[in-house]
This record gives sequence, C-alpha cells and structure tokens, in this order.
Amino acid sequence: MIGKKTFVKAAAAAAVLFSGSAFGAQFITIGTGGVTGTYYPTGGAICRMMNKNRKDTGIRCSVESTGGSVYNVNTIHAGELDFGIAQSDTVYQAYHGEGKFKGKPIKELRSVMAIYPELLALVVRKDAGIKTLPDIKGKRINIDVPGSGTRMTAEIVMDAFGIKKSDLAKVEELKSTEGPTMLKDNKIDGYFGVFGHPTANIKDAANSVDIDLVPIEGKPIDELVAKYPYYAKGVISGSFYKGVKHDTPSIGVKAVLVTSEKTPEKVVYALTKTILDNFDAFKKLHPAYKTITKQSLLDGLAVEQHPGAIKAFKEAGIIK
Repeated sequence: MIGKKTFVKAAAAAAVLFSGSAFGAQFITIGTGGVTGTYYPTGGAICRMMNKNRKDTGIRCSVESTGGSVYNVNTIHAGELDFGIAQSDTVYQAYHGEGKFKGKPIKELRSVMAIYPELLALVVRKDAGIKTLPDIKGKRINIDVPGSGTRMTAEIVMDAFGIKKSDLAKVEELKSTEGPTMLKDNKIDGYFGVFGHPTANIKDAANSVDIDLVPIEGKPIDELVAKYPYYAKGVISGSFYKGVKHDTPSIGVKAVLVTSEKTPEKVVYALTKTILDNFDAFKKLHPAYKTITKQSLLDGLAVEQHPGAIKAFKEAGIIK
C-alpha cells in the first residue's frame, strides 16, 4: 500500500511536472499528404521548428500523413485536424461550396500562408522550336487527362492566349507521367504538367532528351491571376533541370497552410511567427522552397487569412 507521505510527494511531483508550459500545453496536428510527396516534409519542417520553440510557446506539433488537400480540408472542418496543407484551388472551392464541395461550403476555413507554388510547366523538346506559348500552334502537345488539375489549368491558360485545341497538330490526353516517355520517343513535341518543383518527372525527361521549359507569362497571365484568386505567379528555377539555362516564369496553384477560424489566435500567431522568424532556415529545408519569399507567402491565398497569421505578418512588416 502506498503511504500517505509517499502519495503526497508523488502528487506534488506530478503538479510540478504538469505545471507551466507542460500543463495545459497546446497540442496541434498538421495534415499533409503521402510520405513521398512534398506536403509531408513541409508539415514535418514546420513541426520541427515549432517543437524547437515549445518551451517558449507551450505548443507541441505533430505531423500526419493524409490523403491530401480534400481530406485535410474536410478533417479540419470535422475538428480532427488543427492545420492542413491544401491546393489553393481546393481551398477556394471548399469555402465557396464548389467542385467536390458543391452545396457544402466550409465557411470557417481560414488561410495561414501560401507556402510554395505548384506551377504549370510546358516541357518541350529543344529541337521542337517552341520558345513561347503561342508557338505550340501546329505542334504535338499532351494536355493531360480530362478532369485533372493539369488539364484544367492548361486549358484555361491556352484559352487566355486564344489557343484552341484545333490549333494543335496533335492533341494527346494522357497523364503527365507519360510525358517524359512520349517526349523521348518523339511522339509529342511537348507536354503540360502541374508540379511542385523540382520534380522527378521533368528530371526523367531531361535525362532522356534535350528539353526546355517555355515561359508562361504576359498580359493574359496577369488577367488570369486577377480573375482567379487561387492562381499565383511563380518561377521555376533554371538550376532544377538539366539543359534548362534560364529561370521560367509561370502560373499555378499554391500549397496553402489552412486552419479553422476556431483555432485560437495565439496558436496561429505562434506558428506563423516561428516560420517568419526562421525563414532563411526554413527555405533550406526543401528544394521546392528555393524561389519563395516572405511576400510570396501572401500570394494565392484563396480565402480570408486567420487573425493570428495577420498579426504575425503585420509585426514582420510584410503587411500594413
């Protein structure tokens, strides 16, 4: 039997152990994606930074591998995740009750920051003579399968430049994963794909044939970004792919860190401040972050930003 003094001592020790930042510590979970993708290491990078500062913030962070954007948004809505990473177009559709969320808007969804771009790439054979987007007229191009994110973005961009499918010599509708092989076998002159860069897809193509990336820029792109709040401009670094000697401007969605309006302001503030205060170190944690800036973290936010994030960005002098 435990003596009274022993019990009192044990209780006192427990009180010390669970006092201060340990007692009432805030546990948060970030939903990501598959362990082989970019979302998972992104969530892991954020949590490592948060846990390094947990003595100051009282917040312990864990990362969860999930089914990706739609799952994360729905699970935040269900109150089972505190934060999640999702494509900016998915976030927009969820908030407005469109697409897969048709008739079921998630109005409590809030943006924290847009971390890195998932940019549309037009990968071409260097000998195809395609230097600008209008040059694809009369060429053999793979535009991806119907219903895919790449197909939707490619068609919107082509339409913005007044390019019809009938303007192409040949239209392929296969997954962008088929692009490198078709390019190598000279069955196409180019293919579209939306990727977080660098990607093994384009590296595979570059290792098989001389390739180039086509800039996707100009007034039509400016107008698209103004029309669709979930699109953002970005740059594909020229150092990412063999044979590509230039940075390539493009358009795409953003990988956005989202939360619920119900998440306490102090928690969102602490997470946002941690990333901003350690931004240079954060950028080194994954190649996909190479071209991001503190200002770009605000580009492509599809829904209202959480007050905690706004506070941190204001303190950092990034927004007024």
